[in-house]
Amino acid sequence: MFLYKQISLTAWSHLQNLPRMFWSNWFSFVLQSSNSLKASYEDWLLTYGLSVSPFHLRWQTALFNRQFYNWGRWKPKFLYLWFSIGMVFGIVAMFGSVILLGKTLLQTLTQMLTEAPKAQNDRMLQVVVPGVNLPVSQLTYFFSAILISGVIHEVGHGVAAIREQVRFNGFGIFIFIVYPGAFVDLFTTHLQLISPVQQLRIFCAGVWHNFVLGVASFMVLFLLPAILFPFYYTGVGALVTEVAEDSPANGPRGLFVGDLVTNLQDCPVYNVEDWNSCLGDISEKSQVGYCVSAATLQQLSFPARVYRRLDGTVECCSNNSLTDICFSYSSKLDSHLYACLPARKVIEASKVCRTNMDCHKDFVPSFCVTPSLENQTRLIRVKHPPHIDMLYVGHPMHLQYTVSLSSFVPRQNFLSIDLPVVIETFCKYLISLSGALAVINAVPCFALDGQWILNSFLEATLSSLIVEKHNRELVGFLILLAGSALLAANVALGLWMVTAR
Repeated sequence: MFLYKQISLTAWSHLQNLPRMFWSNWFSFVLQSSNSLKASYEDWLLTYGLSVSPFHLRWQTALFNRQFYNWGRWKPKFLYLWFSIGMVFGIVAMFGSVILLGKTLLQTLTQMLTEAPKAQNDRMLQVVVPGVNLPVSQLTYFFSAILISGVIHEVGHGVAAIREQVRFNGFGIFIFIVYPGAFVDLFTTHLQLISPVQQLRIFCAGVWHNFVLGVASFMVLFLLPAILFPFYYTGVGALVTEVAEDSPANGPRGLFVGDLVTNLQDCPVYNVEDWNSCLGDISEKSQVGYCVSAATLQQLSFPARVYRRLDGTVECCSNNSLTDICFSYSSKLDSHLYACLPARKVIEASKVCRTNMDCHKDFVPSFCVTPSLENQTRLIRVKHPPHIDMLYVGHPMHLQYTVSLSSFVPRQNFLSIDLPVVIETFCKYLISLSGALAVINAVPCFALDGQWILNSFLEATLSSLIVEKHNRELVGFLILLAGSALLAANVALGLWMVTAR
């Protein structure tokens, strides 16, 4: 997942002025066009620490400086160990991010050449475009997780800098187009005077804190059933929290908010993961049949004309009934028989089967009748006691996309059924976005943390091998050039895969 980077430290001070080189903000232009308003407008921005330019709003303050200094001076030995571990992690992440981006690029190119649509789901990093592959209903989670991940990232830089005796000037938040982020303002001269190892502790602190935030979110997600145990119980089914208005499951015999789904066909459902897994299996496997005795089959069926649909499947119900479905079965004399039967009477209290052999019981002649439906369409029996079973006819994924569920069932009626879903979803976004920021920031690329990590790493390791500083800088420049090209290629091809295909 590639996102607009919360550029920190000295790089931010250079890049924030680039839009002003090409654009002029309309609002600022109107205010500044008048000499009487210009001075008061600029003073007002300066007083509140605001900076306005096209597509970019920036706010910086010194209100939190004392808190940052308290954090940076708290237990120096612990912070030394903490940021030293972060330094090791950041260096490993720098090399690991290059390997991961290289693997992702190869997967993308393979998918483009082989036209394999499933390959995109196997990639760990994907470009996210709101409204395209990110639902609009999830934007609140998305932007909140970006902002929190950015703040935690910059807190890491700020506390590490104070720990290394670098002057801390302030903390700020910005909005670039619609993406929120954070930054810290450090005294550049102090950064240049400290040793490369000290610089590494500062530069690696951001990705280290993003990693820790991701791990903490994962732990909360993993322990959520135990945390909410006094209020919610799990393992009894999937609780319906929302049914879309255009969902095939919406209707008098469909699903309602508060229903507890326990089975899909013969597949038991104990939680949301089981629901998704069962629907995936139903979608991939052929349609299951139902055991019907020969006497019942003769009683329920009626003469109907058999014809083939455009996709080659057979239809035998011509009465336009919403309750009757064409079933296919075989006997010893004929392997292709069809009967138009009332679906609910056939399915209720019937055993699921694949062949006639599955239906032989108590020497009662029975047949395994299978719904004859269009390709990819399935007849699914959904159990949600105490209500009557829902019979769903359609693509299994349509049911998955239009019905929202939760694994948490409230112990009391006054408890919200949405609260566990909100916590669960937000933790997943924090894991994804904070992890993505850690990976992308660690890439040795211009204007990202990886640039400063690489430069300090080369100074700390190659100063004895490559004596001339300009030669070390040349090596760093070539690596940054390659890293930037790798990241740009991933972003460009990722965007094309999401939007153009």
